[in-house]
Amino acid sequence: MTNAEVTASLAGLSKAIRRYAKLVVRKGAAIQPGQELVIQTPVERADFARVLADEAYAAGAGHVTVLWSDEEITRMEYANMAVDYFSTVPAWKREQMNSLATGGAAFLFVDGADPQALRGIDPKKVETRSRAMREQCDVYRKGLDFGKNVWCIAGAPVTAWARTVFPDLSQDEAMLRLWEAILMAARADGPDPQSEWERHNATFEKNKRLLNQYAFDRLVYKSANGTDFELGLNQGHVWAGGAARTVDGTVFFPNMPTEEVFTSPDCLRANGVVHSVMPLVHGGQIVRDFWFRFEDGRVVDYGAKEGRDVLKSILEVDDNACMLGECALISKDTPIRQSGLLFYDTLYDENASCHLALGMGFPECLEGGLDMSRDELVAHGVNQSLTHVDFMIGADDLCITGITKSGEEVEVFVDGRWAWSVA
Repeated sequence: MTNAEVTASLAGLSKAIRRYAKLVVRKGAAIQPGQELVIQTPVERADFARVLADEAYAAGAGHVTVLWSDEEITRMEYANMAVDYFSTVPAWKREQMNSLATGGAAFLFVDGADPQALRGIDPKKVETRSRAMREQCDVYRKGLDFGKNVWCIAGAPVTAWARTVFPDLSQDEAMLRLWEAILMAARADGPDPQSEWERHNATFEKNKRLLNQYAFDRLVYKSANGTDFELGLNQGHVWAGGAARTVDGTVFFPNMPTEEVFTSPDCLRANGVVHSVMPLVHGGQIVRDFWFRFEDGRVVDYGAKEGRDVLKSILEVDDNACMLGECALISKDTPIRQSGLLFYDTLYDENASCHLALGMGFPECLEGGLDMSRDELVAHGVNQSLTHVDFMIGADDLCITGITKSGEEVEVFVDGRWAWSVA
């Protein structure tokens, strides 16, 4: 495309981007009249943050707070400060995040980053900061984890990310193509995205209903790439997906896009080997071609062609970071997978592939879980950790068999698709 064509095409997306912002504010963050909306965004997307704020006020938000981030400054900070610096969250930051959560704010995270922004930075520094935020901003974290505060993650392109996804295009055309891909993935490229999401949410119901009816005792995963894995499920586990609901009944979408049906497994019953099928982008660094071996729920061995030190930092966050908190099922027929794009971003790539997650489990994925303490959740098999890291294992030939408590075997996935959708 010529520069003039790219410029015209970007200008032509402005109405679609506005509809996307409206979707994210009203359906994703589900902003309520008089409520505070907190937008966390890269400074490069200040233009999109302004559109989000405008849509939030139009929806009746009581106030909009914008928290800015800048990858270059963040990298400088990591490069120049010792690990110990990151073990303490400044008092003003703790007060800011905890008080916003206590006040009932909704949180909207604009996801856009250079996949290798922190390449060469000690991963321990990143994990130390993450752990400190979870421990010291505890009211904020519990608000998100236990259904007290609405939260939503939605993407917007930044230059370095666009150039990574589309390395053969000019900078401006890469930005255009990534905007188009984001709108497609979020089902926001049509005239009425909000109605489209209502229809999309209805498609989750069949898979959730069947999985919850079977109440499997365990799942067995097999792929030709070496994945040979058995995962136990908790008694009283619940499969979720699509819209979520706070304890006060507010319906929202935590992820836009989302294609997954998920639950929290029994963190003590994972055995075997799983192999990744997509790179993992974590803390501004990339891990490629990696695998984990589990015994009795814990990772006992692992390897990677690139980024093994990043995996090590994840597994050492706390005692439970080496156990699983999530298993998610996603057909290879979803729009993101069918697009053939590798986004180098977990929000998108996890919705192209069945995945697992190390670390924190979901209380809403256990009957009565939202009313349980952390110790009670652990006693029922729901992992509790200061981290949650998704990694993709959904090969094209992935087969998953569900085994009931009576020993009945039921095909759940055949060659990467829901068994009940295969002709």
